[in-house]
Amino acid sequence: MQSVHISRIRHRNADWWALQFKYDDTLIQRVKALKGAYWSTSHKQWLVPLDVITEAQLQLVFSGLPPTNCYTQAKAESTSELEPLTADQQNALVIFTKWLRTHRYSENTIKTYTEALVVFMRFYAAENPVDLGAAELEQFNHDYILKNQLSYSYQNQVINAIKLYYGKMLGRRLEMEQIERPRKPHRLPHVLSELEVKTILQRTTNLKHLCMLKLTYGCGLRCSEVLDLRWDDIDWERGILWVRGGKGQKDRRLPLPDSLQTALKQYRAAYPTQCFVFEGQNAGTAYDARSFQLVFKQACQRAGITAKATLHWLRHSYATHLLEQGTDLRYIQVLLGHKSSKTTELYTWVTRPAFDRLKSPLDSLGL
Repeated sequence: MQSVHISRIRHRNADWWALQFKYDDTLIQRVKALKGAYWSTSHKQWLVPLDVITEAQLQLVFSGLPPTNCYTQAKAESTSELEPLTADQQNALVIFTKWLRTHRYSENTIKTYTEALVVFMRFYAAENPVDLGAAELEQFNHDYILKNQLSYSYQNQVINAIKLYYGKMLGRRLEMEQIERPRKPHRLPHVLSELEVKTILQRTTNLKHLCMLKLTYGCGLRCSEVLDLRWDDIDWERGILWVRGGKGQKDRRLPLPDSLQTALKQYRAAYPTQCFVFEGQNAGTAYDARSFQLVFKQACQRAGITAKATLHWLRHSYATHLLEQGTDLRYIQVLLGHKSSKTTELYTWVTRPAFDRLKSPLDSLGL
């Protein structure tokens, strides 16, 4: 996220926050969401009324977070019922965000953890976060998360964020053993058939979109890994693709298919980019993740796929199809960048050959 200069000015007999930054669609949308914000042609800056938001709240907005008076705890609760965070809570959140960035957490993780911490703070609206501890966390877990039947993943995100805030930033150990956690669901990955993937690619005529989809499937990349890719990450002579700072800040190298190399060279000749392989509307900025998801959704529609598939299904399909071709599971684990082999082993449950060899005892009855 680019830096934003925040200053205070007097305009039309009122006090305003003046926001100065280079043109950025994402930042503009965030500013427009603020109450009373508008573009001043005379000052050539975005102005926000001083009495509707604090400077700390503005810092949160441009740290990748929505303004604190627009946070939502859960779908079951109305945004209008939420009170703004206290000054102590806002300051704690700003410090936590800076701490996460200093320790090189990804922007997605920062967003997830800070929003989770806000939920916890709102549950104890009048309390200073520094004064809260394990007992309050246990009560929050029981009276809010479990009571509202929120998902396992959401519960883990909130508890992990709180544990990180108190344990790492404040240096206080919270006893987590008493916190009730639901049993982790055992869900199998969704997979597209080879024919479905082929049809998706055949029906995609835009060269840029085609290369993005081919990279996702052909190398088993995550959405963020495709969008963060730079030309320097491709070793053309050795046919290797480097993934820099993937999930968990881990690097890995992948074989780059010959057909994909050809497509990427054609794309580079047609769309010379400055930094990222796939740039957004503005030069030097990465392609938007939501736009990429929409590209895949439209490709599925053209391919006649009615299932509510997501872009991540291509990564699942890559791993499953490799396994069906006889690739060793350990090698697939390395290609995907999985920390645990148990994660990769899930694909053994959705491979075709395993099911093709199975014979139901019903068939042996001869009925």
